[in-house]
Amino acid sequence: MSKTVLSVLLFCLLMTAMPAVAPAQSFVLDLPDASQRAEISQRIGLTNITIDYHRPLVKDRKIWGGLIPYGTVWRAGADENTTITFSDPVQVEGKPLDKGTYGLHMIPNADEWTVIFSKNSTSWGSFTYDEKEDALRVTVKPKATDFHNALTYDFDQLQPDSAVVQMAWDKVAVPFKVSVDVHDLVEASLKKQLRGLPQYTWMSWDDAANYLLTEKVDLEDALKDTNRSIQLEDRFENEMTKSQVLTALNRKDEADAAQKKALSLASPLQLHIYARQLQGQKRSEEAFTIFRENAKKHPDMWFVHSGLARIYSSEGKFDEAAKEMQIAADGAPAGQKSAFEGLVKQLQAKQDINK
Repeated sequence: MSKTVLSVLLFCLLMTAMPAVAPAQSFVLDLPDASQRAEISQRIGLTNITIDYHRPLVKDRKIWGGLIPYGTVWRAGADENTTITFSDPVQVEGKPLDKGTYGLHMIPNADEWTVIFSKNSTSWGSFTYDEKEDALRVTVKPKATDFHNALTYDFDQLQPDSAVVQMAWDKVAVPFKVSVDVHDLVEASLKKQLRGLPQYTWMSWDDAANYLLTEKVDLEDALKDTNRSIQLEDRFENEMTKSQVLTALNRKDEADAAQKKALSLASPLQLHIYARQLQGQKRSEEAFTIFRENAKKHPDMWFVHSGLARIYSSEGKFDEAAKEMQIAADGAPAGQKSAFEGLVKQLQAKQDINK
């Protein structure tokens, strides 16, 4: 049979399957879809989740139990398969699902829905759906929602390691939770990245150590990373990271030694910023000691005067504090002057700027 005859037969078959008044469509032209295509994505940790779907409209029709019958497999959208893509393995409602692209189908019922992830993601709708191709099925509870004329997917309840995917159409919403083992994936990614060019920079290893430190996972690996960073270039930043990691490991003497080394490598500005961080941690006496030493060694630096102003302010010596802060304001970059001038006014009004 020739390709021409096959094309004619296919066209006739499609036409007989279409309603009498169908939106204009073409096999050769780019024309608007009756149910317009949409795509939505969300990143969780390092994992990308993307839903590609078409958005039918309610159009004054009875949707649930009407246009979409209860108890039958539905394409979870319109036209070709609605698809959902995971760049890494995930858990859906606590059940494991490998990375990849899946055809997304649903079986609606009045009080419980089945959400299906099919290995077949290239079909037209659910007409050729085969349960044998299921990668995963989960059951979820629908809920009432505000009216949605156009079918909509969204990501809600975003957390560092999870999000709730929600399909909403008419006045029904169907949510399902997707979770990711963020720490395992990030650590695997770090190991891979640090075998490439980033392995030759101190910052890469310091960033890796800080991630593990912040997340409070694999602190021994964090210590190895920060030592590797120091081997490449000994700096205030990575010595301070090492001190913080050792503190988290309850190795106080070593942490103090690393902190001392960090402060010896710090620039005047780094010392000032560190002292301000100490103030934020309610460690004001340690901060004031650094402010004094910094001002003694670097009296020509404008910002050291703001440190002295904070010391005087804590002692209730507002006139002296205002004078020092005015020196800082006069020397500050243009974009920062107004902030320091505001502090001068507070001090002139006898207000402690450390509170």
